[in-house]
Amino acid sequence: MDQRLSLVTLAVRDLSATRRFYVDGLGWRPEVEAPGVLMLLVGEHIVLSLWDETEFEEEVGPIRRGEGLVPITLAHNLASREEVDAVLQTARRAGADPVSEAVDRVWGGYSGYFGDPDGYRWEIAWAPGELTEKLVPGA
Repeated sequence: MDQRLSLVTLAVRDLSATRRFYVDGLGWRPEVEAPGVLMLLVGEHIVLSLWDETEFEEEVGPIRRGEGLVPITLAHNLASREEVDAVLQTARRAGADPVSEAVDRVWGGYSGYFGDPDGYRWEIAWAPGELTEKLVPGA
């Protein structure tokens, strides 16, 4: 098996609100739209697939609920600290939960977080050195 990830699929409570956030608010372009599903090409070979909870459960199985946050984060890396701040502002204007401002991190980078309409946490980050070259197109 190749060492790669093709899709990240997340169940969402209100697909219309999720679409407004990602497409209208952040300006992302849908790759596939079908009843109960919104797919966004987020990299050269990777799709973020957002599914209405009912559609998700029909295909994947029952959703488990509980206290606290889902133990997953999604990350969007950029080439500079200034770009990190700008994207966090864009997300907040789109209605994101402003989880945290960007700060210097112990691992050497600079990042902050926002939450999407379903509470999924996005880390907006700049990473020093060669990691940026691997993660940011054209860096």
